[in-house]
Amino acid sequence: MQQTIRSFVLRQGRLSNAQRRACELLLPKYGIPFSEDQLDLNQIFGRQAPKILEIGFGMGESTATIAQAHPENDYLGVEVHTPGVGSLLNQIEQFELTNLRIIQHDAVEVLQHMLPPACLDGIHIFFPDPWPKAKHHKRRLIQPALVARLCTHLKPGGYIHAATDWEDYAVQILHVLNQEPQLSNTTNNYAPRPNYRPLTKFEQRGLKLGHGVWDLVFQRN
Repeated sequence: MQQTIRSFVLRQGRLSNAQRRACELLLPKYGIPFSEDQLDLNQIFGRQAPKILEIGFGMGESTATIAQAHPENDYLGVEVHTPGVGSLLNQIEQFELTNLRIIQHDAVEVLQHMLPPACLDGIHIFFPDPWPKAKHHKRRLIQPALVARLCTHLKPGGYIHAATDWEDYAVQILHVLNQEPQLSNTTNNYAPRPNYRPLTKFEQRGLKLGHGVWDLVFQRN
């Protein structure tokens, strides 16, 4: 029996009062409840525009920054951890972002049930859990089965952009994406960081210490 892919392991951090308030008051406004019915993304956002999915947005700083800088695109963030959801909800409200919605659920089930084929222009997976111990590598998000699933939701010419600060995970991601026949690398091996992906504070600290960051950008054939 094939093991079910999961996009997360639930580690619920402390929820601040502001995050709790956001989840109570703002999630009904900016959130999309999980269901087994496919979404009409144009209807949800009220327009036809490029649609970008982000899997695992953490505390949402990069997500909000990208959405604010690119009002011509619509962004759908999927995250399970309540503190991060509350944080991004507050940023949506603060910056009055009309082009960003949240689904608080396992991304794999969202892909399976809620997203139609060929509905996305891009997919962002920034700094997924590296599961550094070798015995835990099977828990890593970016595996062949998930990538094949992602490709079914990408339009031709759409892209997958992954980034990690763990070199051995970068090597694995590169291998997995290279092995997917529906994808082509946009460069040789690793890509320069695209301008739309902002540097996080954590990333800036790491770069000053000489730590590497690897971006990978592949296009749907």
